Amino acid sequence: MGDSGMTPAELHALLVSVGDGRVGPDEAQARLLSAMRDQPYEDLGFARVDHHRSLRQGFPEVVLGLGKTPEQIAKIAERIVARGHPLLVTRADRLAWQHVRELVPDAEYHDLARAITLRREVARGKGTIVIASAGTSDVPVAEEAAVTAELMGNDIERIYDVGVAGIHRVLSERERLSAARVIIVVAGMEGALPSVVAGMVAVPVVAVPTSIGYGASFGGIAALLGMLNSCANGVSVVNIDNGFGAGCIASMINHL
Repeated sequence: MGDSGMTPAELHALLVSVGDGRVGPDEAQARLLSAMRDQPYEDLGFARVDHHRSLRQGFPEVVLGLGKTPEQIAKIAERIVARGHPLLVTRADRLAWQHVRELVPDAEYHDLARAITLRREVARGKGTIVIASAGTSDVPVAEEAAVTAELMGNDIERIYDVGVAGIHRVLSERERLSAARVIIVVAGMEGALPSVVAGMVAVPVVAVPTSIGYGASFGGIAALLGMLNSCANGVSVVNIDNGFGAGCIASMINHL
């Protein structure tokens, strides 16, 4: 266990140990009561770190780097890692990463995704998540989704630059798309790619509109509305540029 609380994997291991007789009921009860007594959050003065989120949702708190100072990000990251959890900071720059590394030396930075991570052993998803992007300009959002899903224990395949302006590109990937358990499709402009992909496969499609496009795209609103009005079955839509949200929901589907 970490120095506080109990992760779902640790709880499962404890129950298995009770089942095969390696741990007695009294010891198991003592461990559970100890975990339950731990404060569910840690007050840092400027932030309250939710250490019990992994118990409720299966993955620890994720840090949004926007609006936080590098020092604040580093302190929050250090407390998350101290509890034995994996670390994910989204929308972070290299300056924040440099501060995090002072407290968490093994933390990695992903330039395209603008994310800071530290990997831990987590439960594995049951299949593959395919992430498709319409254009190269959409790749930063697609990479945020990829980094998120990978950290949450999923196998990932990337299929980038397969937008509808050259529709033969995505049609040639039918086999890989059909083999996925869930697909994330990232697109700006008119946001048509998710409908095309969903019409080709029998698995859930998580559509991510991006803010890429000229004036009438209205910062991604055109793509958002296009995806919400998809004529294909099985398409769900997250917010504009929300690669993290797409990676998270795809991971939850893949772990069912």
